Amino acid sequence: MGHRDIPEIGTRRLILRGPTAEDYPDFKATFASFRSRFMGGPLNAYEAWMLYAAEIGHWEIRGFGMWMIHDRNTGETYGMAGGWQPAKWPEREIAWIIWPDKAGKGYALEATHAVRSHYYAHGWDGAVSYIDPKNLDSIRLAERLGAVKDHTAPTIDGSDAVYRHPAPAALKDSQLAHGIEMEISHYADPMFKPKGWALD
Repeated sequence: MGHRDIPEIGTRRLILRGPTAEDYPDFKATFASFRSRFMGGPLNAYEAWMLYAAEIGHWEIRGFGMWMIHDRNTGETYGMAGGWQPAKWPEREIAWIIWPDKAGKGYALEATHAVRSHYYAHGWDGAVSYIDPKNLDSIRLAERLGAVKDHTAPTIDGSDAVYRHPAPAALKDSQLAHGIEMEISHYADPMFKPKGWALD
């Protein structure tokens, strides 16, 4: 079971749903792995359980939160994406994590584009992403989403970089938005074979 008020979001390949108990094993495995090193991990079993409980509780406290990313056809989970603003976070964040064996297929791009569009359609006037400066994959993804490093914005603890997303008016019907949709359509094409670095 999940929080009954969490909406579902559908994209070309994905269904985004609120986190449930059934999704926890993949979350635990990812946050126990090296993949989570830029998000406070690796975590032990107790720390992972507490963080997952916080993911669910965030929806109750804030009214928004992180969705679990599911394959539209198989139901398999690929990661999480959504909004995040725990205590002392300066601003509302768009955040994401993809399970280690699911990276490089465009799922994070597709999911984050969808959740940002959802939040913008429901009153958000902007968002940031707090990223470890060594997390080059997430920085590249933020830049593909049109986010720009904001050197003047307050950080969480002084060790993170703040990437500011385009405001809703700047994003609507823009060349950037159309470019993101085009890139997502490439990833959705079974014949598409991306070259170079694996990008989320």
